[in-house]
Amino acid sequence: MQLSRMLHREIEHIYGESAEPSTLCEVELTCCRREFFDDSSGESPAIGQAVIVEADGGYDFGIVYSSGIIAEKKLKLKGLEGSRDQMSRLLRIATKEDEEALREVRLREPEIREVCRNRIKRHALDMKLVDIELRMDQQKVTVFYTAAHRVDFRSLVRDLASEFRARIQMVQITTREEARRANSFGACGCVLCCSSWIQKIHANPFSEKQQVSEAQSGEIHSHNIIGQCNRPKCCLSYSRPKKAVREKCQEHYPPIGSRVTTPEGTAIIESIDPAKKMIALRYPVDGNLRRLSLDEFKTMFVKK
Repeated sequence: MQLSRMLHREIEHIYGESAEPSTLCEVELTCCRREFFDDSSGESPAIGQAVIVEADGGYDFGIVYSSGIIAEKKLKLKGLEGSRDQMSRLLRIATKEDEEALREVRLREPEIREVCRNRIKRHALDMKLVDIELRMDQQKVTVFYTAAHRVDFRSLVRDLASEFRARIQMVQITTREEARRANSFGACGCVLCCSSWIQKIHANPFSEKQQVSEAQSGEIHSHNIIGQCNRPKCCLSYSRPKKAVREKCQEHYPPIGSRVTTPEGTAIIESIDPAKKMIALRYPVDGNLRRLSLDEFKTMFVKK
């Protein structure tokens, strides 16, 4: 939210004066969900102001995250320009009565979550309940879950609908989305990237093979690269070496697993640390490990 406020303070300096005022608003809903709405209220809410928006036949509570030209830029970057005609409306600025009603809704959610958990056990469904959301008008309950396989939850939905007298929506999410909903802090001490600024969570931003400088290093530990979602950290996508650096590493270092002849006998290259320019050799006969600098390796050994 602070970054969004800063962008709006510098909007004219960044984008220049806008020829036509825009009524588009980006609103942050529960658990870091951000959607676009058309501001039909005519009240021009400020960044960070609480508002009431349309939500699938009802209404919901949200916080204005961006508006005007910045919201237009985000809409274009996400490729959602064609959805302007079907866009929901921002109805009005929230009042104290709305905030009090929202507080009552939040007080009901722990009870609903416990009921859902008990019903899942009763129906013996192989799924993990992550979270639930009760919409502000209390006409819809959204159940977020994770599962390894397809789950037939039709009987569960009927059971919950009769219990809460509301429409039930089941949403299967990934472990990355589960971490986003936690909205907690990472090992770096900052709020998780997926909860704070990343607009869209990809399936795996680090899905490619680990680069040479990382994969060949024996010093990399899982707790340094695995996030709270038990997947590679999103920030790793921005810290990988460029292609030219990787190709340079490949030219100077021998492949891991290759055999070399040494005065002590045949050894296998076990790991390489390009940052320290060190090569680790493992002797299969006695299992001893020996570390050499790249210069020592080039001058002393000849690869078969």
